[in-house]
Amino acid sequence: MKSADRRNSLALAMLGAGAAFFLWSMRRRARRIDFMGKTVVIAGGSRGLGLEIARQLVKEGARLVLLARRPDELERARAELARAGGDVITFPCDIGVRQQVEEAVAAVIELRRSIDVLINVAGVIQVAPFENLELKDFQESMDVHAWGPYHMIRAVAPHMQRRRSGRIVNVSSIGGLVAVPHLLAYTMGKFALTGLSDGFRAELAKDGIYVTTVAPGLMRTGSHINANFKGQHQKEFAWFAISGANPALSTAAPAAAHKIIEACRYGQARLIINWPARLLHAANALFPEMTSVAAGVAARMLPGPAAPADNRQHPGWDSRSRLAPSFLTRSSDRAIEQNNEQPHDSAYVERVDGRYRSRV
Repeated sequence: MKSADRRNSLALAMLGAGAAFFLWSMRRRARRIDFMGKTVVIAGGSRGLGLEIARQLVKEGARLVLLARRPDELERARAELARAGGDVITFPCDIGVRQQVEEAVAAVIELRRSIDVLINVAGVIQVAPFENLELKDFQESMDVHAWGPYHMIRAVAPHMQRRRSGRIVNVSSIGGLVAVPHLLAYTMGKFALTGLSDGFRAELAKDGIYVTTVAPGLMRTGSHINANFKGQHQKEFAWFAISGANPALSTAAPAAAHKIIEACRYGQARLIINWPARLLHAANALFPEMTSVAAGVAARMLPGPAAPADNRQHPGWDSRSRLAPSFLTRSSDRAIEQNNEQPHDSAYVERVDGRYRSRV
């Protein structure tokens, strides 16, 4: 009798799980959107991950609006996407400045009549021991990673609320879920973005607006040469570039962009990209003490602080050494030109037959 009861209980549990999965899949399908003809605003869409997302959305027939600070990068991105048949307009905009954001959004509404999707990708990376970071480094991270998306959402949300539909994607980082040594300023801004994004998701759900928080791990986008390094900047750049180029630890930009687009399509609440990031997040949640010890060990292995006499930021392309660029960074270096990350007058890359390549 007890055996029969157990079988009945197991059957009921399986039936309940099946019903729950069916309801979840039906609800997920009901949330699905098609990007054809949708107006998609990408803040930070001129290069790197943002540009790769734009490329894939062009193939789906989206009408794109790219925002970024540098007009030359925006024009290169626009020209490429237009050649691929994309309907693209661009606006130079520093999203950390509220007035610029409001003016850009007003112009988009005037030209496109609506905004269906907002994707906040813009970011800045500062790598250094905390002794070499200054208040302005933390302020820059907060302006780009937290205040920028805040200004964008506050400007766009009312238009979506009136239509009672919309999608918002905020690209945070695994560094916005777990603190990473020598990325303290970056981590502060990304943690703020994660909380902001999760909070907006709860408050905008009533208006039919789905907000997705994305936490990528390392990615091979070519952005390492435009990251900023302080302290022993050449050593800091070397470990950062080599880690990001490791295929076992990082994700190629096209694969990451595809996952983000799918998460947006189905209104997914959170997306953590790649298994090292998911493992780190799980370990930190389940074993915070152990994760803390491991982070402390990693911090001891990283370069020590430098005297503050030369405490300015050095971009990656100005931090080359024997190790970077090298064969250890080649997989990321190949993405530099592909994702519009090439710097101007740089010793890191050279132009051969009309193409940029790393000097390795």
